[in-house]
Amino acid sequence: MNTLPEWTDLRFFLELARAGTLSGASRRLAVEHTTVARRIDRLEIQLGSTLFDRSREGYQLTEMGLALLPHAEAMESAALAATEQLSGAQISARGVVRLGVPEIFGTRVVAPLLVGLLQEHPELSVDLLLLPRFANLANREADLGVMLEPPSTGRYMVTKLATFRLYLYGAPSYLASHPPIRQRADLAQHDFVDYVQDRLASSELSFLDELGFTPRRRLCCTGMMAQCEAAALGLGLVLAPPYAIRPESGLIPVLQASFHAERSFWLAAPVDLYRLPRVRVVWNLLREYSEQHPPLFAHAGAGAGATHSGAEN
Repeated sequence: MNTLPEWTDLRFFLELARAGTLSGASRRLAVEHTTVARRIDRLEIQLGSTLFDRSREGYQLTEMGLALLPHAEAMESAALAATEQLSGAQISARGVVRLGVPEIFGTRVVAPLLVGLLQEHPELSVDLLLLPRFANLANREADLGVMLEPPSTGRYMVTKLATFRLYLYGAPSYLASHPPIRQRADLAQHDFVDYVQDRLASSELSFLDELGFTPRRRLCCTGMMAQCEAAALGLGLVLAPPYAIRPESGLIPVLQASFHAERSFWLAAPVDLYRLPRVRVVWNLLREYSEQHPPLFAHAGAGAGATHSGAEN
């Protein structure tokens, strides 16, 4: 190899590796898909190696492509850091941050929280991705994300954002027209609203498994926001964290002192992006707010000492 690869060619390589298709990479790069293909061909010729296996389904990294990937990511990280420093962003957060969060957490907690941040940093913008799944950080769908399971591979900064409890809630109309609930065994006679079981974004969303029996699911939704709305209209009981319940919904806690499920939110960002001031300011905001507002995540004194399910009354 007589010359070094151009950084722009390596950027095309990264985007194709993340998108998996020419069309996906071209959208991210705002160029024609033929341009992406031409740049990749040029890079492979220059390196004397095949970087992608081509198929009808898309582009998959070869062994040589996987070997090149961390080096290209390191160059991307250096380019981002240099751009931020030269633009003066090391002293003020500016630019766009893409934040991936679960839908109801993003709507009830994060979106209102961002208003003050954006007023404080007039050159900062946030793309809030309210997803029915968890953001894919590996392909740079988001700069940072809130998730139930932290990344197990790759170079990421990860911290526990909050441990939250999920309690049963029911509408007054539902509770008045169904058998009384005095202990957990009584729940077997009741209807529930839950997630669509074959569309779970994570096994951690199997909250109702902790009831100890197969619940009678009357309505299943891919998002918790719809579940809470259905429960508020009297369709059945819902298991949800405190931040998900609108005060005006009228939902009433059921067996609050004796039953709950418990999960944790994790905050994660690729190491190279975590170093950027625009990402760090959002990261710090989420951490500080979560630490300062525990009632969002658990009712005070309810079910203390239980890890998943409290004892029956």
